[in-house]
Amino acid sequence: MNSSSIAKVGRRCLSHALAIGTLVAAAIPAAWAQAGSYPERPIRMIVGFPAGGASDVAARAIGQKLSERVGQPVVIENKPGAASNIGSEFVARAPADGYTVLFGTISLSINPSLYPKLNYDPVRELTPVIGISSAPFLLVVNPSSPIRSVRDLIAASKTTDLTYATAGNGSGSHLFMELFRSETGIRLTHVPYRGAAPAMNDVLGGQVPLAFDNIITTLPLVQAGKLRALAVSTATRSKVAPDIPTMIEAGVPGFDATSWFGLFVPAGTPRAIIARLHQETAEVLKDADVRDRLLKLGAEPVGSSPEEFGRFFSTEVARWGKVVREAKVQID
Repeated sequence: MNSSSIAKVGRRCLSHALAIGTLVAAAIPAAWAQAGSYPERPIRMIVGFPAGGASDVAARAIGQKLSERVGQPVVIENKPGAASNIGSEFVARAPADGYTVLFGTISLSINPSLYPKLNYDPVRELTPVIGISSAPFLLVVNPSSPIRSVRDLIAASKTTDLTYATAGNGSGSHLFMELFRSETGIRLTHVPYRGAAPAMNDVLGGQVPLAFDNIITTLPLVQAGKLRALAVSTATRSKVAPDIPTMIEAGVPGFDATSWFGLFVPAGTPRAIIARLHQETAEVLKDADVRDRLLKLGAEPVGSSPEEFGRFFSTEVARWGKVVREAKVQID
């Protein structure tokens, strides 16, 4: 090829490059303009549990105020089943345009290690937007029990075959107790039930003496004198139950575990849309009515940034993965 031909090829390549560059440059403002006008239609907020539960109640409180702020309906859709995996996978497979949002829970950090045949990867296929709230679990006993403290429980476990009730194999009530057991070395026998209600009924009836369950469901029973609370699972006392000591105060150094709610979107959602969702939801969490409704559930508002929530989520996946492996818990 002579110098004239090379020059012609060079000019064509340069022309093509300039044309591609012009298209890319034009697309970037268009994408940002689209994000800037978001949302232009209703947003679907997916809850992976049945209507009426704690996550559903919290999602509806958030969704109502978020709708008012963004000027579009935020429609709560319940897609229960498989410990929230059905709803979570639905969001992971949705278009990454900000119009399908997951109201995620602690189950999202447990399920990757608990279900070996999971059809989606929440770490890679979902992007954290904002931490909504944090709520402790309560370690509780039947009030007729001679166990009045965590130290009593640890001492009793050395001489008595103690049992504890849970909502089922791999549930939060199971794994929180496994974390407690692993950090103290105590002997406890797991009695799984088909759901939290029958498990708690047997604790209330005295058939099983012990449970570790969400403050949302256990605190009203404690306040009614039907259960005795030994400790909260978090490193700091709960604002809704300030008289109950932490596990650390009760004699288990370093114990800190929480149940939580947070928003996620499909991976690949534009950063500008994530930023808008975060900004508006953070403002919703400042609303006195929303804060009051969350606190009545025992959930303290958080409002963490996408980066902070992402780091927290990664830590949670690692923490519960370790608990699941050490306890050899698996669900097919």
